Amino acid sequence: MIEGNASRRAVLAASAGAVGALAGCEVYGDESNQPAAPPPPPPGASGEPGGGTVVATTDQVDVGGGLLIGEHSIVVTQPAEGDFRAFSAICTHQGCTISSISDGTINCDCHGSRFSIEDGSVVQAASGLSADEQDPLPEAGITVNGSEIQFP
Repeated sequence: MIEGNASRRAVLAASAGAVGALAGCEVYGDESNQPAAPPPPPPGASGEPGGGTVVATTDQVDVGGGLLIGEHSIVVTQPAEGDFRAFSAICTHQGCTISSISDGTINCDCHGSRFSIEDGSVVQAASGLSADEQDPLPEAGITVNGSEIQFP
């Protein structure tokens, strides 16, 4: 009996090794005539197809203003003609959702926070805080492809 168990273990071990060796084998075709695939575009690259979901069009975002896209919790801004940027729509003070974009700032009505449409930096901190005590809005990656603004 002991001899039989040892034989089965030996067979199983050998089988597992053979299966593992075969799993590592691949057959390669003649790739010498195949053109190399171009590298994927970097995330957020303007004018490159990004494969994300279209969340807005460029004409929906006013120059010097922005657009709140609540479904994706982002704010898309256009500080200068053709310069589109995006930030989280969640205020860094206590997690309220941004309420508006006006006069060059992204505004949270919960406690008065205001952030720059250019870089998300704190223009006015929440009530009782200094600008150094509050984090800026994190950037959100978008891609502008023609007139479409895409979010991953």
